[in-house]
Amino acid sequence: MRRSLAVLGGTGDLTGRLLLPSLASLVATGAFPHDVEVRAVGTEDWDDDGYRDWARGRLAAHAAEVDERARERLISCLRYRRGDVTDAGQLRAALDGLPGVPIVYLALPNTVFHPTLEALVEVGLPEGAQVVVEKPFGRDRADARALNEVLRRLVPEEAVFRIDHFLAMQTVLNLLGLRFANRIFEPVWNAGHVERVEIVFDETLGLEGRAGYYDTAGALRDMLQNHLLQLLALVAMDPPHAIDDTSLPARKADVLRAVRPPADLARDTVRGRYTAGTVAGRQLPDYTAEDGVDPSRGTETYAEFTVTVDNWRWAGVPFRLRTGKALGSDRQEIAVHFKPVPHLPFGDDQPEPDVLRLRFDPDGIDLEINLNGAGDPFDLEREVLQAALPRQELPAYGVLLRELLAGSTTLSISDVEAEESWRIVEPVLAAWAAGEVPLLEYPAGSSGPAQP
Repeated sequence: MRRSLAVLGGTGDLTGRLLLPSLASLVATGAFPHDVEVRAVGTEDWDDDGYRDWARGRLAAHAAEVDERARERLISCLRYRRGDVTDAGQLRAALDGLPGVPIVYLALPNTVFHPTLEALVEVGLPEGAQVVVEKPFGRDRADARALNEVLRRLVPEEAVFRIDHFLAMQTVLNLLGLRFANRIFEPVWNAGHVERVEIVFDETLGLEGRAGYYDTAGALRDMLQNHLLQLLALVAMDPPHAIDDTSLPARKADVLRAVRPPADLARDTVRGRYTAGTVAGRQLPDYTAEDGVDPSRGTETYAEFTVTVDNWRWAGVPFRLRTGKALGSDRQEIAVHFKPVPHLPFGDDQPEPDVLRLRFDPDGIDLEINLNGAGDPFDLEREVLQAALPRQELPAYGVLLRELLAGSTTLSISDVEAEESWRIVEPVLAAWAAGEVPLLEYPAGSSGPAQP
């Protein structure tokens, strides 16, 4: 079946920085179908050649590692139409004549998702069409529910792809294999053996020119509400019947339904904002001094909360999720901390319990365990069993685009997941907006806010 890709917002930062480079990677690896037309829709007064010139510059800046011949082959597939995507008449004209079955990709700010989807409903899409919606999916739970209702009028749920590129990261995909293709982990993957779980995405990067988006979102909406809750779902879900577009989202949805928001918002949540400092030799200004930032918003650059999963498997196990910008080091991992052994026959030794770490960038898996040392045979030493994973052939967005072009939605977020994720974070957002949790400050380059 021939497919075409219509990118609404085809001249935006997301398209130039992520989508076009990922499509070029598909071309370079032979995974891009030869007959796909990529049609960008934007408001710039360009023709096909003007858009191709812009795309060529974006690819040179963000996909220099991809062979130039592959980039040029992609550029030859690009077409451009000018139009306001929230206006049904203009959108109909922009999509007219798309060959094959279309994939309509909303590479847009989430503030225009709703009017764009309403315009698509008025235009109508042919049978078999897919609709792709970027994150964040909505601004709150009510908005996510409203978006889902419009999508149901447009296409069946199985034709909707709600993007979260974390689901296509190599270590995240390896979490599925680790849990469900090996007998040794699943028997201890529960509250009887796990003491706590940490899901951390600390960054040394600051705003990097994203103030226009970030200052209206903040760390909690940008990372915890979507990416890190998806990682929690993969860690905590029960084994699916199959890794497919029905079973995997259903098991993730089951877990998210069982997640209880933080019990004590003052105790179990932390928010912070960086001040001026030095990160890896780079001077970063105070967040409030960055171009495009409105200090009165009180936007957080550090967000942390602890939740529990109210089911038999995980009762009583805290899941701590945190992310921060302009921190002293990049720590990006899932850490499963196991309980101590019930009896230790090694005298006064009190070693740390086992820890399983799944690391991102570089991707790898570490298992920290205790073994007898090389000297005294009864002394214990800490050892780390490491598996370094080779860099995957495609970037995460490339994996998602390959799945899309193949018609698969296995790595999509379901309608239930999208709404449940907002349910979990809304009490936190409300408490923070009401000033019930202080906005702490931390110097750029530090380990984060010092908690009282």
